[in-house]
Amino acid sequence: MPKASVKRVIECKKEQLINLVLDIEKYPQFVPFCFDAHLYEKNEQGDLILIIADLTIGKGSFKNTYKSDVKFNKIDNSIKIKNIGGPLKHLENTWTFKDHEYGTEIFFDINFEIENKFLNIIMTKSFQFGLDKIADAFQKRAKELFNNV
Repeated sequence: MPKASVKRVIECKKEQLINLVLDIEKYPQFVPFCFDAHLYEKNEQGDLILIIADLTIGKGSFKNTYKSDVKFNKIDNSIKIKNIGGPLKHLENTWTFKDHEYGTEIFFDINFEIENKFLNIIMTKSFQFGLDKIADAFQKRAKELFNNV
């Protein structure tokens, strides 16, 4: 199963970055490999924000839509995402946000498995590169939107 992690400091306030990550419908504007996004529900329950959303992702002629269950925990500043439908056999990823003297330190961990074994092999070989590109996109977007801490 492909797994990858990214850790970096992004120059913006933690709350700004969390809101950027939770603004899923805007992903097609700046996230590589993301072609479309659709929110079905967004609810607050105590210290949780709960979101059900579709993302259409891919590269070249390979495009698929998957449905995710997204939970933001306000207590520990983490976002946990699980696959609940689509071509992925398994998907779990976690964003963690911590205050840092130069902005916000993020930790982004992901592991997944695609139903199509051929695609799974291809993705395993290039996944860390793709994850780094996605983290770069969030860093660039934060700089464009917030420009300072």
